[in-house]
Amino acid sequence: MAEIVAAVPQRVARRPRLRGVTALLGTVPFFAYVTIFLVIPTLVVVIGAFAGSSGATLENVKALGNSYVLDAFGRSIALSAISALVGAVLGALLAYALVTARPDGVLRRVVTAAAGVLAQFGGVTLAFAFLATIGLSGFITVWLRDTFQVDIFANGVWLFELPGLTLVYTYFQIPLMVIVFLPALDGIRPQWREATESLGGTTWQYWTRVAGPLLAPAFLGSALLLFANSFSAYATAAALVSQGSPLVPLQIRGALTSEVLLGQQNVGKAMALGMVVVVSVVMALYTLLQKRTSKWLG
Repeated sequence: MAEIVAAVPQRVARRPRLRGVTALLGTVPFFAYVTIFLVIPTLVVVIGAFAGSSGATLENVKALGNSYVLDAFGRSIALSAISALVGAVLGALLAYALVTARPDGVLRRVVTAAAGVLAQFGGVTLAFAFLATIGLSGFITVWLRDTFQVDIFANGVWLFELPGLTLVYTYFQIPLMVIVFLPALDGIRPQWREATESLGGTTWQYWTRVAGPLLAPAFLGSALLLFANSFSAYATAAALVSQGSPLVPLQIRGALTSEVLLGQQNVGKAMALGMVVVVSVVMALYTLLQKRTSKWLG
């Protein structure tokens, strides 16, 4: 009997260990995915950025100071900032409209589902949709030209330049903002507005002194996420811009695939390293803002 009683604690101690091992085994696919598609490509980029034909070198990184590379980074940052700002403002307004609707209503469910789909609607499909709609031979372009004698491309082919890319990028930035900002708006409690009104506060005072400061970290964090999403986008710009390389992702493509400028592969990896640094800084700021937001959302 004594031996049985002594064996019971050992069995009880083994169960938490087995559960811990089982939990670790469940994370193996996730860590394998992260290693294959994130860690290894990042290491390849970092090593390649400092590799040369005769060993380690800084020439690839120094090439980032060339005017065409700086111009590409400037255009990419401008495109990302503008599309993120427009998408954040319009997406926040749409998210607020959804919050005022019934939580279990059809409108909210339909718009939320559509936002989830449209946020991932990019690449060649999105570029083709805009070309077929407002391209040089798009049906709206032709209709305006034939019906009202209005040529939307009278001042240049803006759709294939920075203004057009901004419009196309904003298309998937708005629904993404709805998805990431809606939980913050749901976290605003009606009792806070009632308390403000009971103390004689106005709607303006409520938004500027209560809801605004609480939502500011979530709004800025969501805008940073939109910036990173736009800055790293490639397929949409590649489908629209057939000549030249106005953005960093297109510059990287040219360095890796160009038959005119040979031996530029490592310069392309250096530009990719620059993108990794920019996105890392943005996501670090996003994480800090999310931590601050989670304090009152919890």
